[in-house]
Amino acid sequence: MTNMEQLTAIKQYLKETSRFEEKSVDLLRQEMAESAAKMSIHPTVTVQKAAIGYLNGEWIIPANLAPEMDRTVILYYHGGGFIAGTCEFYRDLCARIAESSGVKLLIVEYRLAPEHPYPAANDDCLSAYQWLLANGYSAGNIIFGGDSVGGSLALMTLITLRDDGKALPAGAFLISPHTDLVHLDGESYMSRAELDPTGSMKGNQRIVDAYLGNVSEEVSLLSPLRMDLSGLPDIFIQVGDHEVLLSDSIRFADRARAAGVIVHLEIWDHMWSVFHFLAYMLPEAQQAIAQIGQYVQTRLK
Repeated sequence: MTNMEQLTAIKQYLKETSRFEEKSVDLLRQEMAESAAKMSIHPTVTVQKAAIGYLNGEWIIPANLAPEMDRTVILYYHGGGFIAGTCEFYRDLCARIAESSGVKLLIVEYRLAPEHPYPAANDDCLSAYQWLLANGYSAGNIIFGGDSVGGSLALMTLITLRDDGKALPAGAFLISPHTDLVHLDGESYMSRAELDPTGSMKGNQRIVDAYLGNVSEEVSLLSPLRMDLSGLPDIFIQVGDHEVLLSDSIRFADRARAAGVIVHLEIWDHMWSVFHFLAYMLPEAQQAIAQIGQYVQTRLK
């Protein structure tokens, strides 16, 4: 395991460079593009551009894809606070997830705020799922995945599909999801405020404001935590013990279980939001991604 001195140094660096609320939309997007340009493509995956109806996306196809798994897929919704995120920036993380799972993965580039406020991203994520169904993938062979607001979008898409009486995917894995973007009242917003190197109440309020735009009324769908959760498929959640979203994941897991949903919740000691990005150096991130791979294989076998 990573020693505590190294973890402390990593978190201090993140605290100095990755504070979401202090950067403009243009700067966030620029920094993501610069970071993505430095990433090398994994030799164990094939990357293909995808046209998902009116949306752009990217297929990540692992070399260890078994022939019998060719019609299975992870539909991945990226994070970025609704205002940033690209296939290129998420390629490394998604390549690792695809390889760990032995399943191909489709990243969706949904429209971003503030240019495209609510419900653009929600509509796009739903459309991507419908596109897969229209192209021969059965619901039972699809797994949703997402990090941060991508995890939120996965949950909101599940709830929308259930409410519309549509076929649901086999499951979903959520990495540091926002389960309540309406109330922002989780206990860990206070108890983890000094521990979390990247997340904060202020930053998450900015996410809400950017996505809602001129919408003034409360949008209940942005708070899956407080919605009816019955009838949802199996859900796997990973969250860091040091992130401000910790209590929202715990509360969501408790409420979902009470509604009859099977929920697997992993809380990673000393970790922060989507620590998986550092899988090139963090053993904990590598282990977490391996756990995701096992979950996907269990749901799709």
